[in-house]
Amino acid sequence: MTTKLIQKDLFKGTQEFELVDDHVDIRIKAPFKKEETLTVMLTVLDPEPVISQSALHFNSRVNGEPLISLFLGKPNTDEFNGFVNAIKQKAFEEFNAFAGLQSSNRPQVENPTGAEPVDFGEGDEAQLTKNREHIQVERIDETIQLLKQHLKPEDVEPLVLALEKLKTDTNSDEKLAQVLRAFNELGSYQGAVLTYAPYVSILLYDDPFSNM
Repeated sequence: MTTKLIQKDLFKGTQEFELVDDHVDIRIKAPFKKEETLTVMLTVLDPEPVISQSALHFNSRVNGEPLISLFLGKPNTDEFNGFVNAIKQKAFEEFNAFAGLQSSNRPQVENPTGAEPVDFGEGDEAQLTKNREHIQVERIDETIQLLKQHLKPEDVEPLVLALEKLKTDTNSDEKLAQVLRAFNELGSYQGAVLTYAPYVSILLYDDPFSNM
């Protein structure tokens, strides 16, 4: 399994990715900019990558926004495909483990560019109503506490209130849709929410096996 990838681009600079247990560590050195470091939890990744122009993206399960972006095919085809397949497999396993789902071995794909994106942004509220087996009051309680503990109350108050309402009736389509709307309105705080409270991605992801 390829767990580290270093990519260089003449104009975009250097980016390094390392797959470590349940997350990916990223370092980006762009020309004339301060080095950027970040960590992306595997539980929040859609394991099916999306190709856009000269890049391959691993998107958020919740809103379809890119969380990991790779220069397509660099530094070479073998290393690139090996790393992409490693992320695909680990993201699949970590999500199942976190959601308490039965894990299964998933075949690797030699050509990762044939993947279809999962878009979970505005207008997808109807997709939330199909599968509710993964919604658990105990997990919602835990998520609320994690949000209050790690993030400023004023930044996530609408989401917390929506989760409190959902907790009272997990069968309510409207209450689940309110959670989605509150999350979509978080803007730049979405990443922090998914990092500290990844169960949010499970709440807003219809059927964990529908795209596996």
